[in-house]
Amino acid sequence: MPDNKTIEILRDQISADIAATDNLQALDNVRVGALGKKGSVSALLATLGKMTSEERKVAGPAINGLKNEIVAAVEARGAELKKAELEKRLASERVDITLPVRPGPLARGRVHPVSQVIDEITAIFSDMGFALAEGPDIETDYYNFTALNFPEGHPAREMHDTFFFNPDSEGKRKVLRTHTSPVQIRTMETQEPPIRIIIPGRTYRCDSDQTHTPMFHQVEGLVIDKSSHIGQLRWVLEEFLKTFFEVDNVVTRFRPHFFPFTEPSMEVDVQCDRSGNEVKIGTGTDWMEILGCGMVHPNVLRNAGLDPDVYQGFAWGLGIDRLAMLKYGMPDLRAFFDADKRWLDHYGFRPLDMPTLFGGLSS
Repeated sequence: MPDNKTIEILRDQISADIAATDNLQALDNVRVGALGKKGSVSALLATLGKMTSEERKVAGPAINGLKNEIVAAVEARGAELKKAELEKRLASERVDITLPVRPGPLARGRVHPVSQVIDEITAIFSDMGFALAEGPDIETDYYNFTALNFPEGHPAREMHDTFFFNPDSEGKRKVLRTHTSPVQIRTMETQEPPIRIIIPGRTYRCDSDQTHTPMFHQVEGLVIDKSSHIGQLRWVLEEFLKTFFEVDNVVTRFRPHFFPFTEPSMEVDVQCDRSGNEVKIGTGTDWMEILGCGMVHPNVLRNAGLDPDVYQGFAWGLGIDRLAMLKYGMPDLRAFFDADKRWLDHYGFRPLDMPTLFGGLSS
């Protein structure tokens, strides 16, 4: 029968082994060494069967007490090791809550440069007293060509310039509008002069390179009155260019040209500086063609139901995408339509920065 001294020595040894463990696996090894089938405490329990009843009354409580103490010590040490392990893990995997809050949608979102430039153009011409007009992207041959004085057989009617739809039940073929000019006809048909409108919108032509895309954006202006003249046209265009490019002065040059819907027709060059990586408007000695314009052709007025002996007017057209490239230094028009978020993050505008004349168009 094991005496009390033997039990005390075993208790001290196992307690020291438990206290010395530094991980759960080592603690489990000590537990198995003491309480497993071949453990030291289990061996003492096995001796109880060979004892007399009197000896068991003395040894049984002592050995079982040792077992219970070891079980309690293992559980306590296990709890300590688990807590230490959790604290170590939390220290290595903690989240730094001092980081700034992620920006919300209004801060992360960006307005596409085309939308921004349309808003800038609208703000400028609205201040001049122009109204906004819109029309369908899918047009009839009449509104896209005939009413605008395009004769039969004109090159612009050909397949290499225009996207035609299949013939309808009447054999007529609609088109994706090649310019926003059909809206001029629709406005003159439904509105009495004086007329002062601008027409931003999508247009479509069979063309694709660094400065052309099959779908692009255009803005046209139209003024119809009884006393409109080229001097007013020039003033409107120069005031627009000064305000849009945010310069104090621009120098323009009007060259004779041909458009079926205007007579006389002109292309307008603006003085610029091409010496650097970007084209600078309002300075330098170079010239760059920027838009087309002219006095509305009498045939166009007649087709819209207006008397050219009473009314006259002027019109002009600009490429919105090209204006954006010039003002904001974008080298390739095709990138406008690539849906690349990195490009939009770089060139886009914050949603709440609405262009205004008093606050700055591109502030």
